[in-house]
Amino acid sequence: MSTKVIAKSIRDYRKVHRYLGLTISLLLIISAVTGVLLAWKKDIELLQPPTQKGQQTAYNQYQSVESLAEVSVLAVDSLGLNASNIDRIEYRPTKGIAKVIFDKGTWEVQVDATNLEVLSVAKRHSDWIESLHDGSIISDFFKLISMNFLGIGLLLLIATGLWLWWGPKKIRSLKQKG
Repeated sequence: MSTKVIAKSIRDYRKVHRYLGLTISLLLIISAVTGVLLAWKKDIELLQPPTQKGQQTAYNQYQSVESLAEVSVLAVDSLGLNASNIDRIEYRPTKGIAKVIFDKGTWEVQVDATNLEVLSVAKRHSDWIESLHDGSIISDFFKLISMNFLGIGLLLLIATGLWLWWGPKKIRSLKQKG
């Protein structure tokens, strides 16, 4: 392979590398910033409320899911919060509680699983940060496309970067030989 062919290839790869890097940089910045925030979500109360502790952890003493849901809806309604449907109920057996998370407004109600005492009502910022992180804040289809674009783009940046590093070394070795 001649040095002219390698040099042209390097110039072409440099263009691909530059424009691809500029294109995916916004996605990378969003992913990096939100990733850092998500790494700290258990340690910063603003991102995710601290998990409370219930009175006991015996499963056979837990109240029904319907009871947990009713108490949580009443707690949210009584505070006049903007919440509608329950998204999920997460049990924390080692803490004796259930976290009831609403789909609108990302409100969380922590309820003692045995006596139905409301232990905490707080906003969960970590949920919308996570949906921004993975692109699902726009739509699931956007998430699929953007994450594939980001992954494939990073692989291409690695490949072109390696060639931009190795190509000039190859040219120097060819010139030294002859």
